[in-house]
Amino acid sequence: MIETPIRASKANAFAERWVETLRRECLDHLLILGRRHLEVVLRTYVTHYNAARPHRGIGLDCPDGRRPLGTPPATMVRRRDLLGGLIHEYELAA
Repeated sequence: MIETPIRASKANAFAERWVETLRRECLDHLLILGRRHLEVVLRTYVTHYNAARPHRGIGLDCPDGRRPLGTPPATMVRRRDLLGGLIHEYELAA
């Protein structure tokens, strides 16, 4: 475990930004029913965040290196809903 200095505003900037994104995009829209439900929601969101969500800071790439879909014709795209439709992921249809 890495300890951060007390009252160092920039020490936790990345963690605070991620928690803010998690709350704004996911947790503020759901009613969490218990610990197991929270763990499933967090696992699903983290997978989406790292594998399918484009990030501005890295040129709209995903942290895992996969590039999100552009705008191909609608007949070639399949949508997958996560967390009851809160998050939509798109992939090319085979």
